[in-house]
Amino acid sequence: MYDDKVREECGVFGIYNTNAEGDYLAKQTYLGLMALQHRGQEACGLAVNLNQEITFHKNMGLVDEVFSEEVLSRFKGHMAIGHCRYSTAGSKKDKDAAQPLVINYAKGQLAIAHNGNIRNVLELRAIYDEKGAIYRTHTDTEIIAYTIAKQRLSEGSIEKAVAKAMHILEGAYSLIMMSPSKMIVARDPFGFRPLCFGRKADGSVVFASETVALDAVDAVYERDVMPGEIITVQHGEIKSNTENCGQNGGKMCIFEYIYFARPDSTVQGQLVNDSRRSAGQLLAKASPVEADIVIGVPDSGIPSAIGYSEASGIPYVEGFGKNRYAGRTFIRPDQMSREAAVRLKLNPLRKYVEGKRVVLVDDSMVRGTTNKIIIKMLREAGVKEVHLRMSSPPYKYPCYYGTDVSTTSQLIATDHTIAEICEEIGADSLAFLQLSDLPHIIPDVKDIGYCEACFTGDYPI
Repeated sequence: MYDDKVREECGVFGIYNTNAEGDYLAKQTYLGLMALQHRGQEACGLAVNLNQEITFHKNMGLVDEVFSEEVLSRFKGHMAIGHCRYSTAGSKKDKDAAQPLVINYAKGQLAIAHNGNIRNVLELRAIYDEKGAIYRTHTDTEIIAYTIAKQRLSEGSIEKAVAKAMHILEGAYSLIMMSPSKMIVARDPFGFRPLCFGRKADGSVVFASETVALDAVDAVYERDVMPGEIITVQHGEIKSNTENCGQNGGKMCIFEYIYFARPDSTVQGQLVNDSRRSAGQLLAKASPVEADIVIGVPDSGIPSAIGYSEASGIPYVEGFGKNRYAGRTFIRPDQMSREAAVRLKLNPLRKYVEGKRVVLVDDSMVRGTTNKIIIKMLREAGVKEVHLRMSSPPYKYPCYYGTDVSTTSQLIATDHTIAEICEEIGADSLAFLQLSDLPHIIPDVKDIGYCEACFTGDYPI
C-alpha cells in the first residue's frame, strides 16, 4: 500500500427491472461501479440474470479497463449486480477472487457481491472442510456463499436462508445477491458498512454502497438499508425482513466519513463533505497555531483543510498538484520506493508555499511514512514551518471489519507518543482530532451508532 492509507474492501451495486431490455442493466451497473471506483481498484465484475440464468464477467483492473462496449453488450437481463474490489482476504492478484462470486448448488445458481470482512471465517471454514467442502478462492465471500447455500437446503426460500445465515456469520457484510428469480440484499446487524437504495423513473430499483452510485444512474435515493435488514425484490415488488434489526444499535464505521466515502455521498443522512469540513473546524479550535496558509493533502484532506481555514481565519491555499493517473502506472508499488511513488502522485506548488508557515491537513495516519515524505517535499519547496493536523484521532488498533489494517505493527500511533511521531516525521507540530469530537462530525446521522474501535480498541464483536 504505497500511499500509506487505510483501505476499504470494496463497493457493491445492484439493479432490478423486470421490463429492462437488452444490455441496459449491464451498462447501468458499469456506471454505478465507475462511481464507486474509489472503494476498490484491484478488480471488478458484474453478473446479470436473464430468464433465471446468471452469467458474469470479472477481471483484475479498473472498471473502464475490465469492461468495454463490446463486453457489456453481451450481458442482457432483468437484474444485475456489480462489485469493485480492494482485498482484505484472499490474494490481491487472484482473478477468481474477483466478484461477484457465482456458485452452483442444489437449488440453482447464486451470485453474491460482498463488502466487509467475516470475523469467524476460519472457524466456519474448518467446519465446512470436515464435510468435504472444495473452494475456488481464499475469500470470506465464498464462506458466506457456502453458509447461505447450506441453510437454503433446509429452508423454504433464499431469504429465509439468508436470515438464518446472519446468525452464523460474524463481522461486517453488506451483501447484494441474485438467485435465479430474486435479488436479495442484506446488511449485518451492526451496519458496519454502508448500503442504500433508490428508484429510477423507469421503475428500476437500485442498491449501492454509496449515494453517488445512485446519482450516477439517475436514481432517487429512498433510504439506507437498516442494520440487520434483508430486502427481497421479485416481480418488481420490494419486501423487507427486519427480524434481525435493532439488536446492536448499529455501529457504522466512522472512517466512512473520515476517508472511505466520496465527499459528495450522503451516508446515513450525513453529507460526507460536511463531516470533513467540521473535523477541520474542530481541529482549528482545539489545536490552533500561528501560520500563514492552510493546505490539504489531496483529495480527502482538502475539505478538512478548508474547514480549518474557515475556523482559524488563516487563508486556504491549494498547495499540491496531483497526478490523477499515478494509480494507473504499470510499475507496481512494490517495484519502486515509497518516496518515488509519493512524488509521482503529489508535487508541491512552490510559488504558493515557499517561505510560508504552513498548516498541513490530512485525514489519517497509519505508518506515518507518507506524511514524512510529504513534509520533506514541502521543506524542499522552501516551506518555513510545517504544522501537521490530522482530521481523525490517532489510529492505534487493528480493524477486523473490512479494512486492510489487521495488525498493530502497521500503526505508528500504537507505540509512539504524539511528540515522538512529530519528531519522526519531521513536523514542527502535530495534533490529532480529539476522540470526544467524533460525534460532532456526524450531527445529521440518526438512529445508528458508530464504530471507533480503531481509535479505542473497544470492538463491537
